Amino acid sequence: MLGPIVNAAAIVVCGLAGTYIIKGVPERFENLVMKAIALSLIYIGISGALENKRVMILILSLVIGAIIGEAINIDAQMNRLGKWAEGKLGFSEGNFSKGFVTASILFCTGSMSIVGSLESGLQGNHEMLFAKAILDGVIAIVFASQLGVGVTFSAVPVFLYEGGIALGATFMKGLLTNEIITEMSAVGSLLIAGIGFNFMEIKEIKVANLIPAIFLPWLFIVAEGMFA
Repeated sequence: MLGPIVNAAAIVVCGLAGTYIIKGVPERFENLVMKAIALSLIYIGISGALENKRVMILILSLVIGAIIGEAINIDAQMNRLGKWAEGKLGFSEGNFSKGFVTASILFCTGSMSIVGSLESGLQGNHEMLFAKAILDGVIAIVFASQLGVGVTFSAVPVFLYEGGIALGATFMKGLLTNEIITEMSAVGSLLIAGIGFNFMEIKEIKVANLIPAIFLPWLFIVAEGMFA
C-alpha cells in the first residue's frame, strides 16, 4: 500500500499549497494554464488510447459502461458526496464539489493509476505510483489554485481506488493478463481525454458515468477465453 499512500499524500500537500499559498495569480493566466493542461490531457488520453489492440472491446466497454454509469448516475452521486463534504466541513466556496469530482476522476482513471496499482500489488514495485504522485502533485497545485480545497479531498477516492486495485491484484494474479491491463488502460486514457475536452469547454461530458467502462475489458476478455 506504500504507492497509494504516497500518491494520496502528494495530492493533499500540493492541493493545500495550491489553495492557500499560491494566490494573487491573474485570472487570465489561470485560464490559459487550464487550457494548456486541457490540451495536454487530450494528448495524453488519445496517445494512451492508441495502445489499444482490440477496438471492438474498447467500443463495447465504453457503450455498456456508459449505460451502467448513467443508470447508477455516478456523476450525480459524486457531486452529492462533494456537496455533503462541503457542508459538513464548513466550506463556503462554490467550486468545492467541482474540484473534488474533477480531480478524483482525473487522478483515478489514467493508465498510470491502473498499471501502477497492479504493479504495486503484484510485484511490490511502487515506482510508477511514485512518478504519478509527482505528476498528480503538479496538477493538484494548478487545479486547487482555481478550483479550491475540493481538489485536496480527491486524495480519499484516489487512495481507496488505487489501494483497492493493489489489494485485489494480489488475489487475482491468474486472471490479470497483459492484454487485459492494456485494454483497461486504453479505456481509462480515453476518459482522461474526455476530461481535457471538458476543460476546453467544448461540450460537457459526464466522465464519471463512464468509469464502469474501465473494468469491462477484463470481463469481455475472460468471457471470450471461457467460450473460445
